Amino acid sequence: MTDIPTLTTERLVLRAPKQSDFDVFAAFYASDRAKFIGGPLDRDRAWRQLATEAGHWTLLGYGRWIVAEKDSDAPVGMVGLWNPEGWPEAEIGWDLFDGHEGKGYATEAAEAARTYAYDVLGWTTLISLVAPGNDGSAKVALRLGASCESEFTHARLGHLHVYRHPGPDALVNGGAEAYA
Repeated sequence: MTDIPTLTTERLVLRAPKQSDFDVFAAFYASDRAKFIGGPLDRDRAWRQLATEAGHWTLLGYGRWIVAEKDSDAPVGMVGLWNPEGWPEAEIGWDLFDGHEGKGYATEAAEAARTYAYDVLGWTTLISLVAPGNDGSAKVALRLGASCESEFTHARLGHLHVYRHPGPDALVNGGAEAYA
């Protein structure tokens, strides 16, 4: 099993998935909110998706974290690095569970994940794939300083917009992270 690092922000903890996260995870994937990422899914398929998330860490050494509120450890979403077969390149992605939108959690967690990609993994670029009509996700990408640069068609998910994030050099001295 790959050791999944824990990241912390002012309000959040990005951590490995736990069995106790499954009910909230499955409820998200069963909802219409999951339509932009391949859902809705029944509990069986949601379980397989959660296992895929954990397996991504084992196969590639990076992946997406469960995002939990620091004070309660309640899961509020999933954010992190994603590059499965068929993806154009490494992505930073975010999914917020129902009731946790509009609090800045996606942006806060994505900044931490992007910092990890740049500072720990040594990456120099990242994209985010956003489905047309997923206006909330597009707004998060823009808040992170990404710009829509092209389009990509995925065999299962269809047409997606490719948002390019600023590289680590562009974030120093005033960027979203402004590394200390």
